[in-house]
Amino acid sequence: MSTPPPIRRVLETALYVADLERAAEFYRDVLGLRSLASTGRFAALDAGGGTILLLFLRGEGASGEAAEGEGIPPHEGSGSTHFAFAVDREALAAWREHLTSRGVEIEREVGWARGGRSLYFRDLDQHLVELASPGVWQVY
Repeated sequence: MSTPPPIRRVLETALYVADLERAAEFYRDVLGLRSLASTGRFAALDAGGGTILLLFLRGEGASGEAAEGEGIPPHEGSGSTHFAFAVDREALAAWREHLTSRGVEIEREVGWARGGRSLYFRDLDQHLVELASPGVWQVY
């Protein structure tokens, strides 16, 4: 039985959103992500460390026609999802202050057994966003 070659990291995370420009604006203006590409169907944002946050307009990814010109097989998602951004432990207080000053409600703050801390909040499409410091996982 063969062993697969190693995976380096998750490169892209995709979210499906109701209003593409509104969602892209939230991630650019509130979280400071840099825009890399945008069409009427999706936006790509630099999520740091060589990772990309993709925002797809809900309903546009399921059609083979919409994706065919970009070479992306059809895909779609529904419901709220969860993902985490890695942040420095020392930055969590500044993040808490920044988010609340922008009207973003912190849903929960969690201290983990390994010493990490997480702030949880919702984006405009109700996806659960986490800002996590080192010490959350054995590998982080």
